[in-house]
Amino acid sequence: MIPNQPPSPFLNEDHEAWRDTVRRFTEREIEPHVDEWEAAERLPRDLYRKAAEMGFFAAHYPEDVGGLGLDVFYMIVASQEMARAGSGGVSASLGSHAIGLPPVVRAGSDALKRRIVPQVLSGEKIMALAITEPSGGSDVANLQTTARRDGDHYVVNGSKTFITSGMQADFITVAVRTGGPGMGGVSLLLIEAEMDGFTRTPLRKMGWHASDTATLYFDDVRVPVGNLIGEENQGFRIIMQNFNYERLMMAAGCTSFARVCYDETVAYAQERQTFGKRLIDHQVVRHKLVDMAMRVNATQAMLESLAWRITQGDNPVAEICMLKNQATLTMEHCAREGVQTFGGAGYLKGPKVERIYREVRVNAIGGGAEEIMRDLAAKQLGF
Repeated sequence: MIPNQPPSPFLNEDHEAWRDTVRRFTEREIEPHVDEWEAAERLPRDLYRKAAEMGFFAAHYPEDVGGLGLDVFYMIVASQEMARAGSGGVSASLGSHAIGLPPVVRAGSDALKRRIVPQVLSGEKIMALAITEPSGGSDVANLQTTARRDGDHYVVNGSKTFITSGMQADFITVAVRTGGPGMGGVSLLLIEAEMDGFTRTPLRKMGWHASDTATLYFDDVRVPVGNLIGEENQGFRIIMQNFNYERLMMAAGCTSFARVCYDETVAYAQERQTFGKRLIDHQVVRHKLVDMAMRVNATQAMLESLAWRITQGDNPVAEICMLKNQATLTMEHCAREGVQTFGGAGYLKGPKVERIYREVRVNAIGGGAEEIMRDLAAKQLGF
């Protein structure tokens, strides 16, 4: 914890009790196993059930679908506590339900919600979101995967890539083209892993090794009409709503990963001796640490301010885009300075700063690349 950091005015005793719960879970069930899961390049399915028992999956969903109905600050706290394990891959895989399931909760039929939601919130099933395609990433309005209506089914053809939890997911919320070109022809379908014609291949990455990532293929996959999420050709709006929450949670995680870099670097600088004194006794190192603390505190303040506005019914799209960039740039700065301060030890596997350094770029790209965020923010601001 950064020294003398004031308590958040947005968090109460219940939030702090929740923090303690998630922190204990992270220390007991995640942190001791990170290296093992990084080597395996996936999480054990049992971890999802344990996380569900702790309340991680149900926290932010409404009570009428089996959730706990907690406010967004509970999810920010949970995201930031899990980030203390220093593995973005763990956070990404456990969090894939948080981008795959909300469209079903928000727009799915009652029958679909009754069938799908309890299985995901219990940790029995894993869920993913599939938007990005090999032909384009951020250009969602021009996706190429098609879904042709054939009686009581849609016939889906195409592919998706860079899909978090793509190899293990049982349920996948997939963006498809059911209509003409552009955003007006996009729909969302729930595709289930056992459906004929669905296949997937794993992808290997620079970072997020504990998270399985895949390319998905759809070859005449027949999907029941009842698996349509929302109305036909109205999926683009749902996707955009989903992106806002995803970006907020990514910003929370990135800010916490930056804090992890700070904490680990402070601890190392207090122990490491160079030129007859501790690293932290060198002015240049102390200044690095102050800059890290300054950026983390500023980004955390922006995050909490925007989260509060959301709880008041506001939809600050431009600011969320700017926050996402601010958080990834803060993470990048702190990871770079952390590795630099560790020196050669920071280039070896072992310190969290080494892993976090490799995971900077995926955060700056995923959920909306920095360039896209700047352009979207500019449009929202009327430029």
